[in-house]
Amino acid sequence: MGKSGAYLNVGRVEHDVRPAAEAVRDYEDLVRPLPLEKQREQASRCMACGVAFCQVGGVFPGQRRAVGCPLHNLIPETNDLLYRGFMDDAAARLALTNPFPEFTGRVCPAPCEVACNLGLHEEATTIHDDERAISDWAWAQDEDARPRSVRPLPAAADDAPLVSVVGSGPAGLACAWELARRGLRVHVVERADRPGGLLEYGIPNMKLPKDVVDRRINLMKASGITFTCDYDAGAHAGELLEASDAVVVAAGATAARHVNVPGADLDGIVFAVDYLAGSTRALLDGREPAITAEGKDVVVLGGGDTGTDCVATALRQNAASVRQVIRAAKAPAKPTDADTLAQLKLASWPNGASVFTESYGQTEARVVEGADPRLFSTDTIAFEGDEDGAVTAVRTQQLSYEGGRHRVEGTESSVPAQLVLIAKGFVGPEKPLLDAFGITVVSDAGSVRPATVPDSHEAARSHEVSDACPVFVAGDARIGASIVASAIHDGLVCAGEVAAKLGR
Repeated sequence: MGKSGAYLNVGRVEHDVRPAAEAVRDYEDLVRPLPLEKQREQASRCMACGVAFCQVGGVFPGQRRAVGCPLHNLIPETNDLLYRGFMDDAAARLALTNPFPEFTGRVCPAPCEVACNLGLHEEATTIHDDERAISDWAWAQDEDARPRSVRPLPAAADDAPLVSVVGSGPAGLACAWELARRGLRVHVVERADRPGGLLEYGIPNMKLPKDVVDRRINLMKASGITFTCDYDAGAHAGELLEASDAVVVAAGATAARHVNVPGADLDGIVFAVDYLAGSTRALLDGREPAITAEGKDVVVLGGGDTGTDCVATALRQNAASVRQVIRAAKAPAKPTDADTLAQLKLASWPNGASVFTESYGQTEARVVEGADPRLFSTDTIAFEGDEDGAVTAVRTQQLSYEGGRHRVEGTESSVPAQLVLIAKGFVGPEKPLLDAFGITVVSDAGSVRPATVPDSHEAARSHEVSDACPVFVAGDARIGASIVASAIHDGLVCAGEVAAKLGR
């Protein structure tokens, strides 16, 4: 696959990113893709691997995380078609496993590149950028010349079984698309005012422009899939069960994890998901957000992607300062010696080495404020407030990891804050929604997950419904908070099970 020996002569070149000082002034796309010809040259670096770990999408013995692409994209084949300029074929090959490369090509953290064999000794193939290039090319074609993957599906027959999908995030959309492709009628219900779920309101516009989400939704509508927004599925569970031949709950893992320390009930302490959703909704509506960082000292609790998005959004809202409190210790700097780097990669292969990195939010904060906003090895021990009940500071204490994690005596301090954004992850789907559909709930150490029939996406039910309408669970609602590619894959697998249950 690819051009023989190209990886020996062609170095890795990634997409460019808008200068931070410019990017923080708006919410426009951060990325500046390579010209198609340059991207084709990058695709030529893909080697003819004996075992292409990039597309494995599984967990190896002794490893905790999945390796490679969760969607099992046929990466070497797709790269080869891109390199050779067979764009229609590249789009078709990608669509075999991934219905939404316009999403994954923008927001996926690219575990495929971590598992790239070339990356063990050289820099990995630009799989992520290659995927986006193929998708962008497909959508850029005239409507009547587009590949089939970005054309409307044939409408389902009027007497086809009806499946209601609860939630329009990555899993819900993927499940709906696959069900429609198999000839079923699909109705998607969404509690927000716009469809898209996490894609619409959980990921900021600068990472995933909302016109990219909208055009996919419009294509799905043109395929006969119907959407109803501002819909409380829990309150109308009985109606959905009565009207549907099957229901899929793909509402995400939206129950956020709180910080249970003194002062946690003060005003100005907000879950990151609510802050980001409100910011994007205000942007799309052309108004000021109800929760804004403007003129405030902002503290973000959590060091993941959501925390980074909060940092970047607060900067765009002209925060007075932004700090990010992170429990984890600062990773070691990336080795510069080639032998050391190879040894480090081998020790953790194929999961990739844990080395210090800086995402776009931290880069922007460093440019705007002159320093990395992250406070590593730092625990939140309390919140301080004023007489009106509003937060004024975050009390912190340094952590040590010698002999196990513990707080260091005498290291307490206060970080000024009039807005605190909690980005500590999620405990699972919202229990009242599962209860409304009679889904058995399993709780473990504060987390919530639905019980399912063994080796199935079908929910285990705590009570029977009159018509015995089967209920399935997909995406983060089933597997817990994950990356977009994993949610899409789970939605596709669930759709196959639903179709089989309904004889399709």
